[in-house]
Formats: sequence, C-alpha cells, structure tokens
Amino acid sequence: MAFQDLTSDIRAAAPDLRGRLLANQNLSGLTWFRVGGPAQLLFTPADEDDLAYLLSRLPEDVPVTVVGLGSNLIVRDGGIPGLVIRLGGKGFAEISREPGDRLRAGTAVPDVKVARAAADAALEGLAFYRGIPGSIGGALRMNAGAHGGETTDVLVEARGVTRKGELVTLSHAQMGFTYRNSAESTREIIFTSALFQGRPGEQAAIQAEMDRVTQAREAAQPIKERTGGSTFKNPEGGKAWKLIDAAGCRGLRVGGAQVSEMHCNFLINTGGATAADVEGLGEEVRRRVKESSGFELQWEIKRLGVAA
Repeated sequence: MAFQDLTSDIRAAAPDLRGRLLANQNLSGLTWFRVGGPAQLLFTPADEDDLAYLLSRLPEDVPVTVVGLGSNLIVRDGGIPGLVIRLGGKGFAEISREPGDRLRAGTAVPDVKVARAAADAALEGLAFYRGIPGSIGGALRMNAGAHGGETTDVLVEARGVTRKGELVTLSHAQMGFTYRNSAESTREIIFTSALFQGRPGEQAAIQAEMDRVTQAREAAQPIKERTGGSTFKNPEGGKAWKLIDAAGCRGLRVGGAQVSEMHCNFLINTGGATAADVEGLGEEVRRRVKESSGFELQWEIKRLGVAA
C-alpha cells in the first residue's frame, strides 16, 4: 500500500526543517517483530528544537504517531497514515549525571543503557531497566517495569513537546502513572528526555543485580527470537502466562506467528509472519483465555496503523 506523498507540502510549510523527512518508508525493519507496512511520512528530527518547529507548522489534520525502538510494537500491514516520528541521533540519545544522584536521559536511549549508566555511576534503583527491551520514551508512555521495579519508582520529571510545538516539563504527579500506563493527558506529548532519581550504592552490588536480571531474562524469555516482549498485561489476581498456558495456547500458531514454547506471554514471528498473523494470534489467545478462565487479557504490546 502506498500513501499520498505529502513531503513537498510539509517542507513548504516548514522550510527550515533540518531533520530527515521521507515518504512511504516501510516500518517493518524498525520493529522487533519485523512485520508491518509503511509510514506515510517518516520524520527523524535533528533535535528537540527541530521537532518543535515541525509540529508548530504541521497542519492540524495530519495525524502524528511516535515510534521508538519498536520492541513492543505491531505496525499493521496497511501502514500508518500521517506523520510517524522516530527520535534518534545525538539530540535524543545522551545520558548525563546531575546533582542529587540523578540521571537525565534522552528518550531514544535504550533502557539497558540507563541501567548501565547508573551502575557506572554507582547509583542504585535503576538496575531493573536492564530487563526491559525498549527505549526511555516507551518506558515513560507505558510505565515500563520488570524484576520488581517500574518507571514510576524512579522518575522525577519528563520533558517533551506538545502537538502544537510547545515545550513542556511534566512532574512525576502529572505523568499519572498506573500499571503499564500513563495518564491520558500525556497522549499528545512527544517526550524528549527524562530525569531519574537514583540512590548511592556499591558498584559491585549494582552490577551483580544487573547480572541477576540478565540471567533471569535469558533463562525465561525467547530473547533471540523475533518477538515483542510481554504481550499481555497481568490481570489483577492472575499471571498472564499462566492463564495462557492453562488455556492450551503454548505453541499455538496462526500463519507464521506462534505463541512461544519457552514463555507463553511472548508471541514470535517464526519467519514470514504478517502483522495480521501476529495480531490475530494474540486475539485468539485472548478469546481462549476468556473462554477457559473468565479473565479478559489486555494488550501490553501497542498496535498501530491500518489493516492491509
């Protein structure tokens, strides 16, 4: 599917744009599942000011979608209409230490790099990020967590740009974190950096904790497969993987997509899967779990775009 090429219109509205703007760019290579269609427009801003500049001049009828490392993302086969923003490069990928045992990180920084930076600085409290396959932008949006920690435990504030191109800073309270989610009021903000609070600690002990997280993840999760991480949120009073297993879904297939034999809250592209295969498999799992246990699983993986 090819969308109308809007690059000339956008460049006319924002002639001083410095970032890269491309039409009909396939997004499958940007997702860990390696499935999905194109972005009508794919924009990689040079820095925060460049992002704010484009948004301030972007026509209001052009929808905006942000993607990060694509670790827990399904892009549907028909692609994503409008402007897709992918933050990358030096402008969003820096980490710095700040007074008061704090770290500031751009939202394109992989979570694991924040964990490593904290360990190098002998700061406790951020080692759990070693077990999360994504970037800080996604962690803010989803209150990402693992191995006993989550983003709400360590975030001081987040900086971003509104849909109108205004720079804003949100306090921890304004983020409105809940389990694997942030407040609805944050939806139109494109986060550019985050400030985290650590605690002084012993570097050797912090490194040992990170090693424990790494070993636990490698032992329990199919991290070498084309997967999107945990597929469903744990419902109150239950564990998603146990419910999926009890419903007989371990190893279940739809087309080229399969429920992992190793950890059945993970879906895998075994080769040649479409986005429809992956999403369809997830929906079939949800149906079977509902039928067998009464629990209605909620997607943790984000699904974007239109069907082919």
